[in-house]
Amino acid sequence: MGGAGLTVAAGGLLAACGDSEPESGKSSGPVAGSTVTFGSNYSDPATRTAFAALTDSAAGATKTKIKINTVDHNSFQQNITSYLQGTPDDLFTWFAGYRMQYFAAQGLAEPIDDVWEKIGGNFNDVAKKLSTGLDGRKYLVPLYNYPWVVFYSRSLFKKNGYTVPTTWDAYMALCKKMKSDGLIPIAFGDKDGWPALGTFDILNMRLNGYDYHVKLLKHEVPWTDQGVYSVFQHWAEMMPYVQSGANGRVWQDAAKALESRKAGMMFQGTNQVAAQFVSDKADLDDLDFFPFPAINPKWGQDFMDAPTDGFMLSKKAKNSSGAKAVLEYIGTGEAEAEYLKTDQWDVGLAQGVNVPTYNAIQKKSAAEIGKCKAVAQFMDRDADPAMATAMISVIQKFIDDPATSGIAALQKSAENQARAIYT
Repeated sequence: MGGAGLTVAAGGLLAACGDSEPESGKSSGPVAGSTVTFGSNYSDPATRTAFAALTDSAAGATKTKIKINTVDHNSFQQNITSYLQGTPDDLFTWFAGYRMQYFAAQGLAEPIDDVWEKIGGNFNDVAKKLSTGLDGRKYLVPLYNYPWVVFYSRSLFKKNGYTVPTTWDAYMALCKKMKSDGLIPIAFGDKDGWPALGTFDILNMRLNGYDYHVKLLKHEVPWTDQGVYSVFQHWAEMMPYVQSGANGRVWQDAAKALESRKAGMMFQGTNQVAAQFVSDKADLDDLDFFPFPAINPKWGQDFMDAPTDGFMLSKKAKNSSGAKAVLEYIGTGEAEAEYLKTDQWDVGLAQGVNVPTYNAIQKKSAAEIGKCKAVAQFMDRDADPAMATAMISVIQKFIDDPATSGIAALQKSAENQARAIYT
């Protein structure tokens, strides 16, 4: 989710269309009138509607027929390898950065440099880099990104006289005040495992910087390093103010505590929290956010997780020509604007994209991402998938027992698993 879904385990939950496996790159015929199949993890009602609007627009622009195969988000991620190795759809939804590079390197995705020759002028260098495989070829057409930030209710802050914190000390003081006022300071649900990875990421980037984040997730820095200890140490300081029982609660239920103003804040992606407010018909106009407060003055608030989602071409695509025509259309500002007419939380990546329907959350998201000196893609996208899975277990153990005396043992466990995975 941005990240959601972490493993690349085998399985058969993704039922792709067709049962033949023609030579890669071959088209079933002319583009116009042909059928392009699209594997989608856009299973939530709001994203499903936005994706349908995008594909309807793409079908009209390319004169193709687009058949969507939608699978729930987590199942899609958990079974992606067996899906791509079997009889996949022509196109599939996926993530930029390492997660894209991983499957490209496995030979499960087709390079689309010819598509990028036509759409390259629509994207900046950051988007281009996020769409490039380890072999230097392009494999993804990006659609949008979204920031991980601290959400709050404007009316609640106004009623109680709270001020948006910009430093760690101010943040901790606000948490203490909220708790004394009978509120849950920080709503939190980690039953799915991945939400807590975002908290680790932001604490790590605030304390140690973006480059450290990248090196750690490539295992160029050991998990036993003092920098990692500092992350858990600060997290332990925060835990008395975090909604208890997080490992047994899904993030959607945590968001409901924020909606009902029983909780004062929640750190997560706009793609989740704002989307949940829309789905629940909650007061989106009362929802606001701020970047996670600074901890180390050296880094300030220069970095954040802002995961990028997009689309890839299967190596076994049956209608490669039609699929590439669809990708060429999707890589335009016109296509992004069509998607974002319905999507009320993400922001487009095409340069000069004109989206009159942007609400306050989206406008602020674009502005805050634009202020960053670098954006990360989330631990389950920046790390080897197996390492992200290992860290889910490590972090959930920490959530159950956040005593600082146990941090070193958790670090050792993470390091042992990293050595096995990266070797």
